[in-house]
Amino acid sequence: MQTGSKSILGSPSTGVPARHESRGMWLGLIGVAIFSLTLPFTRIAVAELNPAFVAFGRAVVAGVCALVLLVWIKAPRPTASQLRALVITALGVVVGFPLFSSIAMRYVPAAHGAVVVGLLPLATALFGALRFGERPSAGFWLAALVGSGIVIGFALHEGGGSFHLADFALFAAVIAAAMGYAEGGRLAQTMGGQNVIAWALVVALPVMLPVSLWLGWQYGVTASAPAWLAFAYVSLFSMFIGFFFWYKGLALGGIARVGQVQLLQPFMSLLGAAVIANEALDASNMLFALAVIVVVAIGRRMAVRR
Repeated sequence: MQTGSKSILGSPSTGVPARHESRGMWLGLIGVAIFSLTLPFTRIAVAELNPAFVAFGRAVVAGVCALVLLVWIKAPRPTASQLRALVITALGVVVGFPLFSSIAMRYVPAAHGAVVVGLLPLATALFGALRFGERPSAGFWLAALVGSGIVIGFALHEGGGSFHLADFALFAAVIAAAMGYAEGGRLAQTMGGQNVIAWALVVALPVMLPVSLWLGWQYGVTASAPAWLAFAYVSLFSMFIGFFFWYKGLALGGIARVGQVQLLQPFMSLLGAAVIANEALDASNMLFALAVIVVVAIGRRMAVRR
């Protein structure tokens, strides 16, 4: 374990004491609350800015903030093995999810995307099991599959029995995010949540910066104040601050266990889309979101061996 750097959320945990699980769940919930506004604000930003510019530009803004943070806390440099994990994390949460979700938000409402992103808990649990040997119980998998089935049913219902092309972009975003969440969550046990996302952003910065500058020159950056405010939120909160809480929560409570808190994200995003993006609160959307909340309560009681 590396030492010597200050931490905003406290020192990372390498064990899984039962008393830490509740703290991990609460930290995860704070992260999810921050992430839940990502799609509504992305929807506002991409209405006036190029989706790729939004995706890469937000990583540049967050990357500069991350570089300042790492210098300020005098964070130790990652080891070779940690660097490999950071690259995987960056590909998932710095590149993949922002890019695919920004593309999708050009074509479907944020409320639609929010419910499809409800697949994240199952995908995150799968990556945790395949990559790091977590062993959720059969009851846990059943609850996760039921919740994911509800989400898929919603996507088919909204698409008139078929998937939109934007749904495939959202599914790609889910896979990318799940990979980055699982990899970063495990890495946070030795590096701390703030260091994981900060180093992942800095690792990606040499690529993100020139691409963002080219996209800005190619497509322009003229937009209204609301669009820039939305861009600022997804840059500072969705891409940076939210991960402090999220990765710390995953490290404390386990990838599969805390990952299930994400099933609450569709409900929070629906409310955010109504308030921020002026999208109507559809009754069917609310029913689907409420259904996955019930699944969270059930899955929360199921055993997960680590």
